[in-house]
Amino acid sequence: MQEFSLWCDFIERDFLENDFLKLINKGAICGATSNPSLFCEAITKSAFYKDEIAKLKGKKAKEIYETLALKDILQASSALIPLYEKDPNNGYISLEIDPFLEDDAIKSIDEAKRLFKTLNRPNVMIKVPASESALEVISTLTKASIPVNVTLVFSPKIAGEIAQILAKEARKRAVISVFVSRFDKEIDPLVPKNLQAQSGIMNATECYYQISQHANKLTSTLFASTGVKSDSLAKDYYIKALCFKNSINTAPLEALNAYLLDPNTEYQTPLKSAEIEAFKKELKTHNIDLENTAQKLLKEGLIAFKQSFEKLLSSF
Repeated sequence: MQEFSLWCDFIERDFLENDFLKLINKGAICGATSNPSLFCEAITKSAFYKDEIAKLKGKKAKEIYETLALKDILQASSALIPLYEKDPNNGYISLEIDPFLEDDAIKSIDEAKRLFKTLNRPNVMIKVPASESALEVISTLTKASIPVNVTLVFSPKIAGEIAQILAKEARKRAVISVFVSRFDKEIDPLVPKNLQAQSGIMNATECYYQISQHANKLTSTLFASTGVKSDSLAKDYYIKALCFKNSINTAPLEALNAYLLDPNTEYQTPLKSAEIEAFKKELKTHNIDLENTAQKLLKEGLIAFKQSFEKLLSSF
């Protein structure tokens, strides 16, 4: 299925040197993503960074972080560059800007440009959170021919607005990262069983429609947060359910490995808009509004990435 791409949502030094290369070489993945939480988990818990951290002692915490993170991003970029050279729609690795800059467009733009220039790789995407300043940041970066990954997208309305900006300005590859499983974690405890494990897919599908309607050929929907939050679901539940044409799914290793054991051979047909609207009406009978939930999850996501980044910096 050439129009569906699978990326890996994980980064860690030992993984990049071993299993990451195996996944690429066997054609299992054609891209990767990182975020502050993944770097926090990798750097604070893996022994593979300790010697380098010791050598960097005395430097500022953010400088230490960037030294470590940029090395990993460059390593991932080198592994993926043959895929990019074969097809410039694939072969990307994403690096997120400092999450504490999310409400400052000018500083976000400056940092994004600095990181992209420092890395100097065509297959690096700069991740920008879908905060209030995002549209200005995205517009400026895409005009500067910087590939962007707009992350923490929960709202179909916001997804459509971002897609319209990218359609006007994008000169390079761009993806809009639609977060999925957090909806079900939030809503499932509040609804009967027949409505559970559906909110994330319904909302993600509506985002997909918005992006498909407005985006140009350089922009794709990237389904993120596709690891399951419930033991009752198959590990690859969200990958299989959202296997749509012209889309990407970035998945944690557990979900990725489960999917590779029994991958889809055909695209999934997205639910019709009428079905999504009927589901949303059903949710409202339980006093749940998906747009309100999207706004809540965005706020929580922005806070969570700041907390992870702060935890990582304080560890130095």
